[in-house]
Amino acid sequence: QVQLVESGGGSVQAGGSLRLSCAASAHTVENYAMGWFRQVPGKGREGVAASTNGGSTLYVDSVKGRFTISRDTAKNTLYLQMNSLKPEDTNMYHCAAAYTCARLGVAGYWGQGTQVTVSS
Repeated sequence: QVQLVESGGGSVQAGGSLRLSCAASAHTVENYAMGWFRQVPGKGREGVAASTNGGSTLYVDSVKGRFTISRDTAKNTLYLQMNSLKPEDTNMYHCAAAYTCARLGVAGYWGQGTQVTVSS
């Protein structure tokens, strides 16, 4: 059973930064595709960033150049560095893990989330 526990959320002003962390069960980070998701009204889950265990990364257009996903296999932790935050980034951010990127957010494992609030 894979467990994912997010932390690092908070309240910041527009233009600020936060780093989200997702502490995972042993060997999850080295063996699974992992990503960060948020809920978009009317659209459901939106993949914000994804990382394969082969080192490839993917980002939704709205965060490209501002967010960076990374993983530390020694610490079994996934990160999301969020810079130049905007009010529209306000959301609950969830960590996910699955055997492939295509299955992220659809199947696999899901954390309870950490809240990010950006004020203007």
